[in-house]
Amino acid sequence: MNLFTPLELGALRLRNRIVMAPMTRSRSDAAAMPNAHMVEYYRQRASAGLIVSEGIAPSANGLGYCRTPGLYSEAQVAGWRKVTDAVHAEGGCIVAQIMHVGRVASHYNKPEGSETVAPSAITAKAQMYTDQAGMQDMDAPRALTLGEIPAVIEEYRQATRNALQAGFDGVELHCTSGYLPAQFLSTGTNQRSDAYGGPVENRARFVLEVLRAMADVAGADKVGMRICPGNPFNDLADEDPQGTFDYLLDQASQLGLAYLHVIRMPTGPVDNLALAIRYFPGRLIGNESYKLEEAEAAVASGELAAVSFGRSFIGNPDLVARWEHKLPLARFDMNTLYTPGPEGYTSYPTAGHD
Repeated sequence: MNLFTPLELGALRLRNRIVMAPMTRSRSDAAAMPNAHMVEYYRQRASAGLIVSEGIAPSANGLGYCRTPGLYSEAQVAGWRKVTDAVHAEGGCIVAQIMHVGRVASHYNKPEGSETVAPSAITAKAQMYTDQAGMQDMDAPRALTLGEIPAVIEEYRQATRNALQAGFDGVELHCTSGYLPAQFLSTGTNQRSDAYGGPVENRARFVLEVLRAMADVAGADKVGMRICPGNPFNDLADEDPQGTFDYLLDQASQLGLAYLHVIRMPTGPVDNLALAIRYFPGRLIGNESYKLEEAEAAVASGELAAVSFGRSFIGNPDLVARWEHKLPLARFDMNTLYTPGPEGYTSYPTAGHD
């Protein structure tokens, strides 16, 4: 068993164990629309065993960064269908990562009529880039009322329907990086006193209800979840991340999910890999700065089912072939990571054209 061995994760069929990690690249059009550049970008990288898309908003309220895509309109569904068709034509497999940013947002990056919502009205002490005004403080969020939370869960349910209609092979819940699910989980961002706040059983309720909603539509064997316990990104803090994720993963492991996608943090407060292995043996995708040899060893030992790579795929659309044939990797341009247009996005050549 090695990185080039086929793998079944629930209903997902991977031709190898090299996964393309989700990466925000800020290339979508106005109205959070996928475009032709995105079709080509994903098509070029379809040799990955699995592509996890960039984070896709389930609603206008779920948007927060500039030029990021959504999956809540018919036009967006049609746009993503072009992406999935291109990936499938190359023999690839692709899931949609559903990402509601919650309080991690600037109104400059959101459409008119949308708002920034969170479990509690606590502003993130951080900034983000906007095309109109450069770096800006994040907006003060409005706390969701108890009666509004079912509608937000419904947004995830509908986004899952839309993802399947758009041709995605499955969906992944983005449950880290300080976004809405992580905000509900964490004591520093969730100060509610109702059924969604307080003890861990209540703070985990939103995430578990979202997972069940997504599984109701797609089948649990087409649903994954991405986590990184103890990740402080976007001003996130929890008093007991180990206890929080012990409970969450114990409950989530009973749902029959296709996989758990875990970001390791060697110096974090939690041994994320050990925690994940305890609850998701055989269904674990590892992520974060894996070298090829390290990834091969983790898969060969059975510690991980697959490994996801982000930065390596940016400048190497043919990453799988380069590794299979022991070819050197190209470097990518940091200056064009988030700029509009094809440069630094679809402009990287394959090894045969270097």
